[in-house]
Amino acid sequence: MSSFSDFKISTPLRSALGDLGFENATPIQAQAFSVVMSGSDVVGIAQTGTGKTFAYLLPILNSLPFSKEIHPRVLILVPTRELVVQVVAEVEKLGKFSSIRVSGVYGGTNMNRQKEDLAQGTDIVVATPGRLYDLVLIRALQLKTIKKLVIDEVDVMLDLGFRFQLVNIFELLPQKRQNIMFSATMTDDIELLIHDFFRGVEKISVAVSGTPLDNIAQYTYAVPNFYTKVNLLVHLLQDRETYRKVLVFVSNKRSADLLFKELEDYFSEEICVIHSNKTQNYRLRSINQFDAGTNRILVTTDVMSRGLDLNEISHVINFDTPTYPENYMHRIGRTGRAEKAGTSILLYTERETQAKEAIESLMAFQIPLLELPTEVEIATKLTYDEQPKRMERENPLRINEEEKGASFHEKSEKNKKQNQGGSYQRTIKKKYSKPKTRGDKNYNKKRKRK
Repeated sequence: MSSFSDFKISTPLRSALGDLGFENATPIQAQAFSVVMSGSDVVGIAQTGTGKTFAYLLPILNSLPFSKEIHPRVLILVPTRELVVQVVAEVEKLGKFSSIRVSGVYGGTNMNRQKEDLAQGTDIVVATPGRLYDLVLIRALQLKTIKKLVIDEVDVMLDLGFRFQLVNIFELLPQKRQNIMFSATMTDDIELLIHDFFRGVEKISVAVSGTPLDNIAQYTYAVPNFYTKVNLLVHLLQDRETYRKVLVFVSNKRSADLLFKELEDYFSEEICVIHSNKTQNYRLRSINQFDAGTNRILVTTDVMSRGLDLNEISHVINFDTPTYPENYMHRIGRTGRAEKAGTSILLYTERETQAKEAIESLMAFQIPLLELPTEVEIATKLTYDEQPKRMERENPLRINEEEKGASFHEKSEKNKKQNQGGSYQRTIKKKYSKPKTRGDKNYNKKRKRK
């Protein structure tokens, strides 16, 4: 294991690490430091929860000299608003004993305040692509001085459809710059992005995507439907000593609101919810309350599955089985961080079996199956999606005479007419054999004289 004392870092940065109580570097931090410091383009692949943020911040801050320049020299792009807030906080921690200036910009908040902040001058901008592009278009932010571009969680960026914005931002940046990308997975889309825009990239990979973290115990329950999952969750979460801090993942916003409503009756003040329809202030407040322990249970969509570093989560519960197996890895990576033990529980129905098997195939690991507790009631109530759909027989376009029912009636003469186009054109064509044209207004007069 590498020690930060072996790194050639500045005194202010070393003091900040000491204040944070960090002594040893993770594998991705140890391997990335010298490569990023060299100025080469870098792609780092490592499991979630292994310290990727510090892996690029340490060498960047170490090589960033003091400047009074108003425009930023480092641009860090992240996929979500919460990640902007977190990365800004990490920069402030590491830059505690230096003069580093950092600004965070993201959507869902007042743009004028962000303009005022940028006008004061900054060294590092942490941004989501959409809001960054908006600020550049109104000339509140200039990118001509950028020396280093960091794209954190690049696979999520591409999954969320940010490729178009990324390409536009690349065109606004100076050609001469260092590109640094970090991700938990290496996909074909990332390879294509590297091929199209970067040259001489050095790849650092410290773990195969899909390898389960050794300090996370994984279990699964086979459950017949949504409301039985709710009953099981209520049964488990009543053990407050074991389930001290629980992150519950669902597949979409509608499920998040429905589950929150069901659990609120049992755990009122202990539970909060986050998804993309919630306001930014609400989302940040919920994260802070959950992180501080004010709320014990947080229900969320995949907006919380990447990058966020929350303290001492005891359990991650996959209420819905993720469709993409990689998302399972990102979700469970919220627990078992910093070498602490964590527990993951996966709930799956019969229709989710295939998704569960895809997860096990990716990990090359079969998740132990637990018996449903006898105290858990099997619900008969079904959600709309689970209810059997009554399919109407296809109505034929043409009805045979023998198939006509008693209610059948012929169309009226008026409704049998077919649309033949504009009446004026038809009248002119009938009168003159050929419609008048703009090219020759005297065409029809010439024809009459003959």
